[in-house]
Amino acid sequence: MPEPVVFDLDGTLIDSLADIHAASNRVLAAEGFAALTAAEVRGFIGKGVPHLIARLLGAVGEDPQGPRHARMLAAFTAGYADAVGLTRAYPGVEAALETLAAAGHPLGVCTNKPEGPARAVLAHLDLLRHFGSVVGGDRLAARKPDLAVLAACVAELGGGRPVYVGDSEVDAETARRAGAPFLLYTEGYRSAPVASLPAVAAFSDWSDLPTLVARAAGLHP
Repeated sequence: MPEPVVFDLDGTLIDSLADIHAASNRVLAAEGFAALTAAEVRGFIGKGVPHLIARLLGAVGEDPQGPRHARMLAAFTAGYADAVGLTRAYPGVEAALETLAAAGHPLGVCTNKPEGPARAVLAHLDLLRHFGSVVGGDRLAARKPDLAVLAACVAELGGGRPVYVGDSEVDAETARRAGAPFLLYTEGYRSAPVASLPAVAAFSDWSDLPTLVARAAGLHP
């Protein structure tokens, strides 16, 4: 059976920065703070919503774990499932998923985004149907890069050695801990240079992914 292919979500399958930026500024405005730029918020994405809120607070000079954190986290979470209107799948994502599925690869999503909002945005973009497992950042006590999160996704797909596709340092470390080949999408939200991440291959065009997966999985040279 072909190996499972597991994807990160934000910055990998979807460009959700505009919605996350808008939602972030809404909770900041409710607390009386000025808006942050999209570039600032971009650097806070990838480690889950509690981390995002902590970084927002730090950016406006507040204690990242102070008394505002719980209130802002609750407000952000309450509106997050509906924060889909500005989000788009990256060009070529759906065709690549269809090609991988046709080759027999079980497909999953392993993300630090809460699972409800992850499923909501995938459904909104008509991508949810491609995935046999979606494991969000609130499913377990741990979040990526903890190995348990990816392991839960792979188990739901029937097991096997996954190929992991992501866009960030967190994704690279997740794959490293799992001993999984890592494919880096270069157009996402990483901060580090491409060459510094331990990827077996990097790509910017989703039409290249099926061939890269086949090579990473050892299906052909």
